[in-house]
Amino acid sequence: MDLTNPLIYGVPAFIAFILLEITYSHTHGDEDLYVWKDLLASGAMGVGSAILGPLVKVTVLIVVFNFTYELFNPVDAITGDRMNIMGYKSFGYEWYIFLLCQLADDFTYYWFHRANHEIRVLWAAHIVHHSSDHFNLGTAIRNGWFTLLYKPFFYMWMPAIGFPVEVVIFALAIESFWQFQLHSKYVPKMGWIEKIFNTHTMHQVHHSQNVEYLDKNHGGFLNFFDKIFGTWKELDDDVDVKFGVIHAPESYNPMVILTHEYKDIWNDLKKSPKWSHKFMYIFGPPGWSHDGSTMTVKQQQRLFKQQQAENPEVVFSRPN
Repeated sequence: MDLTNPLIYGVPAFIAFILLEITYSHTHGDEDLYVWKDLLASGAMGVGSAILGPLVKVTVLIVVFNFTYELFNPVDAITGDRMNIMGYKSFGYEWYIFLLCQLADDFTYYWFHRANHEIRVLWAAHIVHHSSDHFNLGTAIRNGWFTLLYKPFFYMWMPAIGFPVEVVIFALAIESFWQFQLHSKYVPKMGWIEKIFNTHTMHQVHHSQNVEYLDKNHGGFLNFFDKIFGTWKELDDDVDVKFGVIHAPESYNPMVILTHEYKDIWNDLKKSPKWSHKFMYIFGPPGWSHDGSTMTVKQQQRLFKQQQAENPEVVFSRPN
């Protein structure tokens, strides 16, 4: 079955919606929503992803997915059907298979996204997306190039259990569309929809650097994996949200934005001669330190809750 990747039509749609949001913000007294240097930096990284994406798709994604699918779903010599090695017929192209694949994609996206926040070497690639202190549709295209290299390996299990490669790629594209449109603060809370889907206000939480909001709402288009695994948090209308990251690159240079966290990792590796410490600086959670000089998100949030309980009137002083 030949499925057209919906992202073929995504680029002009993304540009159109960004221009629409810029126009709306300027006609409604919200001129600070976009900063031109910030938008240009995001655009440069978006263009880079658009150029690198097809190359990586051919060399990594398609190769990995096709190899996995062929290995685990060989053609039966008698019937001519593809049979999964676990003994059942590989999935076809029925409508419910698309829905099941989309659900499997959302489950995978949750863990892929959560890993990007909890494993520092992956965070070094993903921090690019969070590095702007503005929350708008321009930020949606501000994606790190290096995530393209390892993302397919999180999804290998899907063709392995029998989902056709085209259906998996289609699900990935739908996921990208949903993630793009979440990056707008102009969509308010949406009642019952909030109980099921990952919405714009929930994604504002995800892009916030407020301590209580860090590492929350990793879901794709659904939010119940966050609720099941304890990472969901609703936007509090009484909290003044500050977008971006704690240690911002402080630059509009795309190359600095893309690589600054790798430089920080390298500097941290030199702080201790012990290999166990070096391992943690690479694969441990962001903020981990062998001497306690910096703190992980979980450590900060425990300290935040403790301070709130003891002195609720005192503004939290960030330890990092």
